[in-house]
Amino acid sequence: MTQNKRSDAITKGPARAAARAMLRATGMSDADFDKPMVGIINTYASVTPCNMHLRALGEDVRAGVVEGGGWPVEFGTIVVSDGITMGHEGMRASLMSREVIADSIELAVRGHALDAAIVLVGCDKTIPAAAMALARLDIPGIVFYGGTIAPGCHKGQDISIQDAFEAVGAYGLGRIDGDELSAVERAACPGAGACGGQFTANTMAMAMAFLGLAPMGAGDPPALHPDKTIEARRCGQLVAENALGTTARTYVSPESLHNAVCAVVASGGSTNAVLHLAAIAAEAKVPFSIDLFDQLSRTTPVIANLKPGGRYLAQDLFAVGGNRRFGKMLMEAGALKDIPTTSGRSLFAELAEAPPSDDTDVLRPVDAPLKPTGGLRILYGDVAPDGAVLKTAGYGDGAFEGPARIFECEEDCFAAVQAGTIAEGDVVVIRNEGPKGGPGMREMLGVTAALAGQGLAGKVALLTDGRFSGASHGFVIGHISPEAAVGGPIGLLQEGDRISIDAEGRRIDAAIDWQARKENYTPTPKAPQGGYFDKYRALVGSASRGATTLQEG
Repeated sequence: MTQNKRSDAITKGPARAAARAMLRATGMSDADFDKPMVGIINTYASVTPCNMHLRALGEDVRAGVVEGGGWPVEFGTIVVSDGITMGHEGMRASLMSREVIADSIELAVRGHALDAAIVLVGCDKTIPAAAMALARLDIPGIVFYGGTIAPGCHKGQDISIQDAFEAVGAYGLGRIDGDELSAVERAACPGAGACGGQFTANTMAMAMAFLGLAPMGAGDPPALHPDKTIEARRCGQLVAENALGTTARTYVSPESLHNAVCAVVASGGSTNAVLHLAAIAAEAKVPFSIDLFDQLSRTTPVIANLKPGGRYLAQDLFAVGGNRRFGKMLMEAGALKDIPTTSGRSLFAELAEAPPSDDTDVLRPVDAPLKPTGGLRILYGDVAPDGAVLKTAGYGDGAFEGPARIFECEEDCFAAVQAGTIAEGDVVVIRNEGPKGGPGMREMLGVTAALAGQGLAGKVALLTDGRFSGASHGFVIGHISPEAAVGGPIGLLQEGDRISIDAEGRRIDAAIDWQARKENYTPTPKAPQGGYFDKYRALVGSASRGATTLQEG
């Protein structure tokens, strides 16, 4: 291979004899120095089902890289499990881990002058982190998703981790006993794979395919499906064959971001996609406004009948044609733009090969959708001058008004919910959980699931400068910016304030004298937490811009 390679910096010329000596110890030969060096970055971890099978899939990826003419160079990076950390201090580490993963990929690739990279991902933050790193590096690369978990089974019904969280709320209110809670717990997660609904992992895996950074169909097979190893090998081969070709920023464009957002809103996907796609766009230096989610939600129906707002799980979507069939339906409705993808084929060429299906329930026809408008709204107003995200999938997207119930942290709110002191019509406010205030912008799945378990999903509104899990459902509004910790208006609200939410008018307001409140208000200083937590707090920016630590302007 005569074409110049990035890896020539460590493999060519007399000055690099010492580097070649070390590389020979790893198994490289003279002929191998002419091959592109392909980083295989694996987020394998034994702590979570989402990622515990990625070590084995890494062997298939490695085989594919070799078949594609590359030399595989393997690294590991971290994962922080959202589901396991949910509801306690460890959840602060989740969003922070996105930055650490992206930074570690950058350092490994730049430090070793690698020509290309493929990142094996599972749990939520590993997926956007992989895309952020590839966009930042602007090298050829692929994001390969390890796949969804199989559904659990309880009393003859498919269940997921969402049911386990909601069972906690039902138990707290006395609707189920300890034996039932234990039975749900034991059935919810039957093996390897990411959380099974259209929660954050499956939402972001879908977004990667419609962004062009993942080959269409590669992420679709469930974690333990036989096709998963085939796709792993295919992706390894693809990244090696393109190791000196098209780079990641080619794929991240206004058109591909449009497609990714369209897929999110049409699938009733996670609000976290707003945060992550903004961050990916920032890394790629592509102009992007979170208002695109609102614009497309108003013109794009929800056609995927997937939990948490619908009935089915990601495995059911795979069974009826997966992302290809979902995308073909949107393409035929004129909702998508044709773009290049990492498979080497255009998006429309990929979607044209969608298999036929008799199903009309997992994927509803565009002219008879699950919901006539998309699943997200971007709101502003007195309470959120820089924006907030409302998830409407599965619920009405009209108006809500009620008295504020103020909580300074997630734990205080969860205790109130479990004590049964939240009533229908309340507007629950959880603040000081933003990117800086947390720090780390925790997800409030414990709270939303407990409310759902008590039959209050959609009957109370919940506002926070933190985040919501992809498994959250109800009238929930997160990412309120500016956050309380930097003096945002959410910090000025008091118990009993009348809050009005107008989804159609895109506003959250409160009937108070804002100026008088500001004159007597100082954000509560946050105690140092040490280590990376304090570093993150010092560097992180607004949720309205993706909560990244590389802020510009």
